[in-house]
Amino acid sequence: MTTTEYYLLDVFTDQPFTGNPLAVFLNADGLDTRTMQALANELNLAETVFLSAETAPQHYPMRIFTPTRELPFAGHPTVGTAHLLTALKLAHPEQPLVLHPPIGKLAITWANGSATFKTSQAVMLADSTIDRPTTVELLGLDIHQVVGEPVIASFGLPFHLIELSDITALESVSISSALWASAVMPSSAVQIYLYVREQPAGQEAVIRSRMFCMHDSLCEDPATGSAAAALTGYLASLQPEELHCEIHQGVEMGRPSVIYTAANGDITPGFVTVGGHAVVVGKGAFYLA
Repeated sequence: MTTTEYYLLDVFTDQPFTGNPLAVFLNADGLDTRTMQALANELNLAETVFLSAETAPQHYPMRIFTPTRELPFAGHPTVGTAHLLTALKLAHPEQPLVLHPPIGKLAITWANGSATFKTSQAVMLADSTIDRPTTVELLGLDIHQVVGEPVIASFGLPFHLIELSDITALESVSISSALWASAVMPSSAVQIYLYVREQPAGQEAVIRSRMFCMHDSLCEDPATGSAAAALTGYLASLQPEELHCEIHQGVEMGRPSVIYTAANGDITPGFVTVGGHAVVVGKGAFYLA
């Protein structure tokens, strides 16, 4: 009987059983795409990583799957995989680590125990296909609780970015499944990212957020690095000054997380850095026929 092992991590947190869970399979070269998708579906986590052997010192090809599809890029798998490789001494923080998801190479740097990567391309911005009145109805809120018109932002995975007026609005969201099916699913972005700017002034922003997507049913994600990057890219496009964001997500789910992002300043215009902590919480194996 052939077995394949995996590790479990909690990402964008330094405390076990908070943040966003992640599974990482090492030495996945012998697994075909169908098997990878089946394993990700069996684990039923937001994302599962399959890592191939080094192609050069500290260069690892990486594939990322949700329970239903492969993704070109995702933030919490990138940060979590970097932490796992370091914990297993398969990578060394003082040397360059480069992960290679389908969207392109992501170089990892380290500071104070936090892994940080820069996006492999510039942010793509577009008008949202969901207008403000539809958004109000979709979220079950009052018109004054939705700030301005939604926009779409992407670094490979697009999100409808929707600003809300305050934490009360964020906590009281009640999504209409019918409107999701008619307004969100036909769009180019099938994820929405809700955010409140708790401390919007100057170069330091403190943000609370929630992310919703559709798998077999409507799901909420406790920490979404790709969405945090998209939001930061959008906010950075509104100002020339250096921007640092501390983004808190997962609070309403009981899995608080913190994502650190930055843009402008020394960072190439349009690009964003995303960083955070992660902890290894378990290990398992699957039996393959």
